[in-house]
Amino acid sequence: MQHLLLSVFLASLLKISFGADWCYQSEFTCENQCNAPEKWDHSKEACAGKKQSPINIVTRKTIPDDHLTPFRFLNYQDAFRSVIKNNGHSVQVAIPNQAKVEGGNLVMPYKAVQFHLHWGKNGGPGSEHTIDGEQYPMELHIVHMKQHYTSLGEALSDPTGVAVLGFFYEQSISSNRKYEPIINALKNIKDTSANTSLGPISLDHLIPPRQNLTSYYRYMGSLTTPGCSEAVVWTVFEKPIPLSKSQLQAFSELEFHDGKPMVGNYRPVQPLNGRPVYRSGGTVVLASVAVMLGSVAMAMGLAQPN
Repeated sequence: MQHLLLSVFLASLLKISFGADWCYQSEFTCENQCNAPEKWDHSKEACAGKKQSPINIVTRKTIPDDHLTPFRFLNYQDAFRSVIKNNGHSVQVAIPNQAKVEGGNLVMPYKAVQFHLHWGKNGGPGSEHTIDGEQYPMELHIVHMKQHYTSLGEALSDPTGVAVLGFFYEQSISSNRKYEPIINALKNIKDTSANTSLGPISLDHLIPPRQNLTSYYRYMGSLTTPGCSEAVVWTVFEKPIPLSKSQLQAFSELEFHDGKPMVGNYRPVQPLNGRPVYRSGGTVVLASVAVMLGSVAMAMGLAQPN
């Protein structure tokens, strides 16, 4: 009887422990009754705020903004070595070099701190942000903070202290060789808290060519994990990054803390609550160029002799 009571007591403690933690919907089970996304505010009140992320970007409702000029990516081309870690919710890599972004209507340069990813199951829908309801297979977040801050925690106390660059992924026929160091490293961090060396890599290798980064969306939002601090200047780029099906599937071989496959580690889109979403001039320019080229082609066609 004593053993039975002890077992029940320990099970209750475990349930309380799990229940006090946060998790993704894909982690929630009868055995692991953690706080799924709809209950994140139970442990972190800010998660019920009015400026939460991610969002669904409805392109026809975005507002053109000429101030959203091309970014300047400083030291993004520099190779660095780091550690890639399974933190129990994603894979995360600290950025030790002096990479920064400026321009793009940011109030000052922001220095890169870390990057992490969100994905679905075996290459299925898994991005956090969506475009006109479309969910991409995966999303990369490169997290920056204002250059004068010494810690991310300090930056999160500033309403515009953090700038996150978000990039979508799309499935491609061939493998993206630039991602091989990351894909190969995943085999060594299957378990939660596992880490391994990574590099040399550069941020330039992770993102599309810079000439493809003039089209993007901008809004004010939050972190997409608890504590959900509403201190993020979000930039979501249109141009996706290509990865093969097998490269996308490699992320689903990681595990949550309970040994279950790490899949569906994305937060559902949050209410916009009247926030404006802006689009860069690049999107408008590209559309204008397409219209112009179409008009020229039509004119040339009409000018052809019979």
